[in-house]
Amino acid sequence: MPHRTRVTSGRRRIGLMAAAVALASAVSTPAAVAGTGSREDAAGRYVALGDSYVAGPFVGTLTSHTPGCLQTDGNYPHRVAAALSITLKDVGCSSAATDHVFAPQVTDGVVLGTAPPQLAAVTADATMVSIGFGANDIKTSELMGACVSLFPIGSPCQDHYVKDGVDQIALRIDATAPKFDRVISAVRTKAPHARIFVVGYPAIFPAAGGGCWPLVPVTPSDTQYLRNSFKRLNGVLAARAAAHHVTYVDTYTPSIGHDPCQAPAQRWIEPLIPAAPASVLHPNARGEQGLADALLAAVRTR
Repeated sequence: MPHRTRVTSGRRRIGLMAAAVALASAVSTPAAVAGTGSREDAAGRYVALGDSYVAGPFVGTLTSHTPGCLQTDGNYPHRVAAALSITLKDVGCSSAATDHVFAPQVTDGVVLGTAPPQLAAVTADATMVSIGFGANDIKTSELMGACVSLFPIGSPCQDHYVKDGVDQIALRIDATAPKFDRVISAVRTKAPHARIFVVGYPAIFPAAGGGCWPLVPVTPSDTQYLRNSFKRLNGVLAARAAAHHVTYVDTYTPSIGHDPCQAPAQRWIEPLIPAAPASVLHPNARGEQGLADALLAAVRTR
């Protein structure tokens, strides 16, 4: 079964690489869980909710948030809070899904722990809330494991997820709509005077072309499939934001040309073997700054 071998080997390769990067970061910052990055004397209060794209694993010093969340002070919420001189309550956590807005999250990072429901951080005095979820609701880690190929041929990913003309990933993406309705409504109820921002995902795959196997070990055909899938997810996030009259933050457009296939000095997202501190297929420091700039532009637009 060659396809099974490719998938199993690919999953093992990505898992080992992610573990190695995580271990290297933990060793290099053993006492890094001291700072929170909050500015308690600032005007206004910003609450950041979300997953690993919010938490920013390995792009700075670990904060005192639940260690397994791998949240760092180099992530975009900390950069935005510093630029606005606003108090920050950052509860972004790696592996978080929309369910973890309402329920505790048992984390599975370098150090295990339990993060409280993210909604608990949202209070009536919040003046700004950003929401960054979706990837874990569609089980991206499983998706990427199934899409790894040891050879740049065929479409094993699409073949796995599209059966009898039904795209299972598209169904998962469309199913996030009511989840986001619930999250946005809950945030608005708890913080009725806050400006709410739904932050989309940057270009995890090139905006055109067939990718860059083996730097990102996905076949050209599956690169197109995954690119369209993540664009569909962003479309759902934008639509739900519009339906609730809150602001959608487009991070995809400014990230074009900064995907993992670009040269190290140009990319915002790191490939299978990162050249800069970041989790695999996650933003590096340039990427977190790019996300921060996109959110700041939205904040400053009235």
